[in-house]
Amino acid sequence: MELEEFERDNSQNRLLSSPVPEICRTEDCCLGIDEAGRGPVLGPMVYGICYCPVARKKDLQDLKVADSKTLSEAERERLFEKLNSTSDYIGWALHILSPNIISTSMQQRAKYNLNALSHDTAIGLIQFALDAGVQLKEVFLDTVGPAEKYQDKLKKIFPELDVTVRPKADSLFPVVSAASICAKVARDRVVKDWKFVEDLGDPDAEYGSGYPNDPKTKDWLSRHLDPVFGYPQFVRFSWSTTQTILGNKAAPVSWGDEDDDSGGKSSTPSVLSFFSAPKDASQPQSHRFFQERNLKPLLEF
Repeated sequence: MELEEFERDNSQNRLLSSPVPEICRTEDCCLGIDEAGRGPVLGPMVYGICYCPVARKKDLQDLKVADSKTLSEAERERLFEKLNSTSDYIGWALHILSPNIISTSMQQRAKYNLNALSHDTAIGLIQFALDAGVQLKEVFLDTVGPAEKYQDKLKKIFPELDVTVRPKADSLFPVVSAASICAKVARDRVVKDWKFVEDLGDPDAEYGSGYPNDPKTKDWLSRHLDPVFGYPQFVRFSWSTTQTILGNKAAPVSWGDEDDDSGGKSSTPSVLSFFSAPKDASQPQSHRFFQERNLKPLLEF
């Protein structure tokens, strides 16, 4: 699992994959999808797929794969090495979603929530496998939102595939268990070796589990908050946990162009006013929509 490319720039998403086994190009295959790191406030979310010929399902099961959440880190590492070394009939791919991309996606003007991001990532990985030449026949995955609705959505996009969406799919289908192990191993390695691009001095790695209710994680968040610039990109600043800490401990911000407490307009000029040319009072004013975005017409009528 080569993570160097993501580690060089962990502000962007990365796709990693194993070579496609030749047998998977000629025989009908099953594919499982699972994620690791959906809930944590720290680090990336990783979506993984694992696939093998339908006729080799029993061989995959004999590797003793299981839901990654029930395994220790050492057990997951050992099982991933087994999966990776059985490259004659097993393939995998990973999509690492940067915490920076997750947060900016969720807070952009056109809202893009975590469920939509998860759906699109799973769809992208299925398409990636098809484009790589895998002869997919069956797809198994855990639900994100209502299972029936999600399954219908996938069947409309991939009508040629037999799609099964089930809650706790990682404990029901070995091929999904294998995908969960791949995703969890990748996330654990990335979090453990995270390269901070910000100048934090010597940041400690006592993150805890990364989940919002973990006292160690909360303590780390409190200690690594810059009152002006907020958090490093390792932190998902769109999570309510970080929003609360920012609200309580970060420096307050007053916007000069907002109404003051007396109900009138503040006399403090907007920051944008320092970057715009003086306006002729005789000229008609453009709509607020264009003013806020600093847009100007190229041609006057």
